[in-house]
Amino acid sequence: MLDIAIKGGTVVNEDGAMPADVGIEGDRIALVAAPGGLPAARRELNAEGLLVLPGAIDIHFHVRAPGHPERGTFETETRAAAAGGVTTILEMPISVPGCARRDILESRRAHGEARTYVNFGLYGAAGLLSRDEVLGMAEAGACAFKIFTHAAPKDRADEFLGICIPDEDQLYAALELIRESGLLTVFHAENDRLIRLFEGRVRATGRRDPAAFAESRPPVVEAMSIAQIGVLCEAVGTPVHIAHVSGDLPLQMLRAAQARGLPITGETCPHYLALTTEDLERHGPYALIKPPVRTVADQAALWQGLRDGALCAITTDHSPYTLEEKERGRDDIWRGAIGAPGVELLVPYVLSRALEGSIALTDAVRWLCSQPARLFRLYPRKGVVRPGADADLTLYDPRPSGVVDSSRWLTKARAIGRAYDGIPLRGAVHATLVNGALAYEAGRIVGEPGLGRFVRPGAPA
Repeated sequence: MLDIAIKGGTVVNEDGAMPADVGIEGDRIALVAAPGGLPAARRELNAEGLLVLPGAIDIHFHVRAPGHPERGTFETETRAAAAGGVTTILEMPISVPGCARRDILESRRAHGEARTYVNFGLYGAAGLLSRDEVLGMAEAGACAFKIFTHAAPKDRADEFLGICIPDEDQLYAALELIRESGLLTVFHAENDRLIRLFEGRVRATGRRDPAAFAESRPPVVEAMSIAQIGVLCEAVGTPVHIAHVSGDLPLQMLRAAQARGLPITGETCPHYLALTTEDLERHGPYALIKPPVRTVADQAALWQGLRDGALCAITTDHSPYTLEEKERGRDDIWRGAIGAPGVELLVPYVLSRALEGSIALTDAVRWLCSQPARLFRLYPRKGVVRPGADADLTLYDPRPSGVVDSSRWLTKARAIGRAYDGIPLRGAVHATLVNGALAYEAGRIVGEPGLGRFVRPGAPA
């Protein structure tokens, strides 16, 4: 007898959609059958009119705990993930201290395992340039390594331990160490020297308005860093991934590296697809993100990059802060916290674009589920609805319509999500299953802390 039978829905994978029932035994998908073709089950979920999707994988996520629980915790932010149809998060190494040693990673794993409502993986940081630590973090289950190519924020040096590597010689050495681990290197690509040049020029004028921040980080800052990363990737041979590509010129540099046959991929985020510099001027610190949001033309380039495969994933860079930290930038943009929450926007925003016809549903699944799973060696355990896969599923109701209202989000940072308010949406997450158990259903969290599991590349959840 099955544990759960999901009946009457339309299963959508990256290769197509079909009416089908899904049977779950334990934490795995046991059967995907023609409608009415499942054996008896202990529990039935009525999915009539719903889309049955692989659970989304958010490959770029910040929790902030345990160092800054006032911003977000594993409990609050993974509850938000479950409500958003995200069943796996990969958490960046910005912590207190930065996750640059095996013991720190293992401590964060233990902290998360008792508290998460969805599956989670952990990035490491290679900037201490210690072979023992890099290989130790890989052995302990790190999903990848993260590098910022600019200097650490002066007031957050402890959080960025080993994460920021602005100098080329140290970047080269870090990539050599990571190559031994066999893991991916994910880059926040902004050139440190150009940031200092442009920010210095803008600050010298005395400007404190939101547009000043965008002018301090023009596209060349990101593009130059991506070009440099491409050269280093070719020289060292370590696979690399570019986080949060923001627009056309950076995308051109990514394409140029890919055209040389290099193992280099890229992602973008809903804020770059939905917001522009006008939103930065309108919302001030609430649209303060780095790299900055850009233009309508940049948005068009990003959508094209997704369609033709230059970009392989849409992810959030979910970055919770307190309202007070954001409000510091109200009259002086340089004082505002940089980043925004987004995990509850990701699936509804992308699926809304599919339901309105601008992209295919199968493309939405490809960018949210299957390609992120492949990139981090979680496929086919995750990222697909088929027998043997983990029973991580999102049931999406395409019928409701409305707009984003961040005040209703579950993230602890919902007060700072207002830049997204009013974005039109079609449909809503109806239910989220994690490891064969309901985490969220019909507007309520129904799972318990610890439902999620630690995930590692090439290994079971």
